[in-house]
Amino acid sequence: MPSYGLTKRGTRFLLLAIVLCFVLPGILYHRETVRNYFTDKLPPLYKDYREREQNLEHYKEYKTRKDVKYLWSANHAHSSGWGNVMQDYVMNALLAHTTGRSFVFDDYTWNPDGSLFSDYNGHLIPSRIPLTALLGGVVVGGEMPPGDTTPRAVSKDFFNKVCPHPTVVQVSEVNDDRMRFDESVPASYIFEKWLEKINSIEDPCVEIDPKNFARRIFGHTRMLSIWEYLKDSPVSTRWGWSPLIHDAYRRNRHIFVPNAKTTFFEGLSGSSVAENYTAPIPGLLALHVRRGDFQDHCVHLGKWSSNWNAFNMFPEFSDKFERPTDGGWGETSEKNMHMYMQRCFPTIDQIVEKVVRVRAESEQPLTHIYIMTNGAVPWVEELKEALGSTGNWKQIKSSRDLDITWEQKFVVQALDMLVAQRSEAFIGNGWSSLTSNVMMLRMAQGFPPDSNRFW
Repeated sequence: MPSYGLTKRGTRFLLLAIVLCFVLPGILYHRETVRNYFTDKLPPLYKDYREREQNLEHYKEYKTRKDVKYLWSANHAHSSGWGNVMQDYVMNALLAHTTGRSFVFDDYTWNPDGSLFSDYNGHLIPSRIPLTALLGGVVVGGEMPPGDTTPRAVSKDFFNKVCPHPTVVQVSEVNDDRMRFDESVPASYIFEKWLEKINSIEDPCVEIDPKNFARRIFGHTRMLSIWEYLKDSPVSTRWGWSPLIHDAYRRNRHIFVPNAKTTFFEGLSGSSVAENYTAPIPGLLALHVRRGDFQDHCVHLGKWSSNWNAFNMFPEFSDKFERPTDGGWGETSEKNMHMYMQRCFPTIDQIVEKVVRVRAESEQPLTHIYIMTNGAVPWVEELKEALGSTGNWKQIKSSRDLDITWEQKFVVQALDMLVAQRSEAFIGNGWSSLTSNVMMLRMAQGFPPDSNRFW
């Protein structure tokens, strides 16, 4: 009777095939992590994104049209975190759209000196990142909503080609000292002065130099007056994140949605999964917990009696901040400093206490937590354990649990914002521009004001 048993060689081949079936998908899915482990890579330059920016579909038409008007705001915010830079882009994109001009966008720039890489706390980072690596939507050339005839956004390179000699408007022609320093002057007044100025110019090519919206205005309630212009603008209602950020979300969906199926195919180039990237994530409570060097920043904020960031101060919000009047100019009381630290740099016990209260007060059931943080892994694990001891959470995850590619690593803050923007409830930091931007997007999307909370 013939034997159909495997030979030793056949057995080895079978075992090898079985191992490859299980191991190879994992290697492919985590290919960036594996590659970085064995190579000392420089930060990415996002060449594919830059090339696409230079060849957007509407450029061919715009090159021949004489009726398209453009607005370029020179000296965009740079050498700052993404939250501050995003605020600058939002305001200038809003100005361009309201004046019926094409918004001219440029890179997210850390170092404008022309270098490829910069040192940040001992680590190399890209000096410039194409804005389309972070954003999608109307701000980077996406289609306007039906019926909106405003020309689509273009890159700075395209602007340079079609507008070699733009009309340059100096900020001093519009902004005076009262507008800059008088806190009783609403941002809407400043914005309307700029509308008058830009609308008075016939030249289709306009450049503003330098920045027209000083950063200090974002830390005052007078900024809220701009909401009447912003709330229905496609700049906020059609805000979008890039395909790179969407891919990062898909790769990590199980971190934001318990028991979600995430396969290695979702991490491969060209794959797509149907997802509404503005729809709420049921049951998710997102926390923005700054650590590290933010401790010193919180002390500085306390000494100068600094107010919350603008869009963290909507009057509809239940959590408010009363700026102390008995401090400032580098000095404050011990009582005031304790208050600042509790709300700016809360301890684990204070975080847990707030989470328990927000969960009890939430109109929607909160079932799982995602922590947006730059905290050290041991501290984050201690926080997760403390939160887990408070009740029946399905899962508690953090930024430290993410699996991201090398390109996604340097724009991962946008992934955190996408998740916080969609969370059922969000607890943020009142002094953070990142939190402020998330709150602005949540309000534009119609999230209940009571779902937006603060430490």
